Amino acid sequence: MSWIIAAVAVAFAGLVVLGFLGVRVLRAATELGREVNRTRERLEPAQTLFRQKTGTIQGPKG
Repeated sequence: MSWIIAAVAVAFAGLVVLGFLGVRVLRAATELGREVNRTRERLEPAQTLFRQKTGTIQGPKG
């Protein structure tokens, strides 16, 4: 009977560790998404200018 209790305790501890690491991954993914959005906002003016210049060089597609 004590082995069953020990096994349940070890399994619960493992789940706690997995839950903690899952929260850390979600936080990191959220921060990465924010960083990608900040970078996209910073690059948008240069990208627009680049598209305007390359559009006049290449001409219209189609």
